[in-house]
Amino acid sequence: MAAPPSAPVPRSPFYLRRPAPGPQCSWGMEERAAAGARCREPPGPLRAAAVPCFGISVHQDDILPGALRLIQELRPHWKPEQVRTKRFTDGITNKLVACYVEEDMRDCVLVRVYGERTELLIDRENEVRNFQLLRAHGCAPKLYCTFQNGLCYEYMQGMALGPEHIREPRLFSLSADVPKTEVLERELAWLKEHLSQLDSPVVFCHNDLLCKNIIYDSTKGHVRFIDYEYAGYNYQAFDIGNHFNEFAGVNEVDYCRYPARETQLQWLRYYLQAQKGMAVTSREVERLYVQVNKFALASHFFWALWALIQSQFSTIDFDFLRYAVIRFNQYFKVKPQVSALEMPK
Repeated sequence: MAAPPSAPVPRSPFYLRRPAPGPQCSWGMEERAAAGARCREPPGPLRAAAVPCFGISVHQDDILPGALRLIQELRPHWKPEQVRTKRFTDGITNKLVACYVEEDMRDCVLVRVYGERTELLIDRENEVRNFQLLRAHGCAPKLYCTFQNGLCYEYMQGMALGPEHIREPRLFSLSADVPKTEVLERELAWLKEHLSQLDSPVVFCHNDLLCKNIIYDSTKGHVRFIDYEYAGYNYQAFDIGNHFNEFAGVNEVDYCRYPARETQLQWLRYYLQAQKGMAVTSREVERLYVQVNKFALASHFFWALWALIQSQFSTIDFDFLRYAVIRFNQYFKVKPQVSALEMPK
C-alpha cells in the first residue's frame, strides 16, 4: 500500500479535488421534442424508461371526466362503462382517485391531481425525478404518466398504516428505506469537508479487502490479496477503514464483529511498523486510528451507493437493496461517535 514518490490522483469518489469544468449536456432532447409544448419534461439524469406526458388537465372539482380520458390512453382495452372508481380522502395536499375494472384491484391506476397552487411549496419536477429514482431501486410503484396538473401511478396492495400500527415492533424494521437524494447530497458534502482535514496520504489501495479477497498460505506463513478490479490510488485510511468494515461480513452482516479499539491499535501498529521499517510512537498509531475510523464512514457511504446501482443492473442473486440499507443504517448509527474523535495533539 506504499505510494511511489509521484502518485497519480486517487480514483475514489471521495477525492477532494475540484472537478474541471466540462461541456454542459442537455437531457432528454428527443423526449421533449416528442412531448411538444403540452408538458414540461423534468431535467435530470437519463431515465431507464420514458414516462408519457399527456396534455390533459383534470378539474379538481370534477375529476372523473379527466381521469377517464387518461385511462383511455393508459388502458385502451378497458371498456369505459366497466371502469370503477374509488376516491381516497386521507390526503391533505392532492386529490386521489383509483380507476380499475377487476374487483381485486390488481390492475389499478391511481390518478393524482395536484392541489391548487401546491407548486408554490413543492417542486413537481423534482418529485417526478425522485419517483423514478426510487422506482429504479424498487422502492416505489410504477409511474404510468404525467399530465398537466398531476400524475398516474400504480396502486400498491396493502394497508395504509395508522398511528396504532406504527408502534408495533414487528413493523419497525420494515420501515427502513434508502435516504432521500437531498440527504445523500448533504452527507457527501459533509464527508468531503470533514475528511479533507485529516491529511491521510494517498497510496495504492486494494479498495475491496473483504475477507474472501485475502488468501492465507499456512505453509509459507503469508497472506496474498486477490481480485483487483477496484484497486487504484486512494486515501490510505479509506482502504484500512474499508477493510475493518468488512469484518462484519457480506451475506450475514453483523457489525458486532467490527474490530474493537484495542484490536485496531494492535493492527495499525503492525501496519505502520511494516511500512516504516522501524518502531512507531503511540501518537502515530492513535493518529491513524482516528483517520481510519472517520474514513470508514466513507466506506459505508460508497458501498451503499454501489449496492443501489447493483440493485438495478446486476443479475446476481443477492439482495443489493437490503445491503444498501444496512450500510446506510450503519453509517448514520456510528457517525456521531466517529465525528467526535479528535486527532492526538
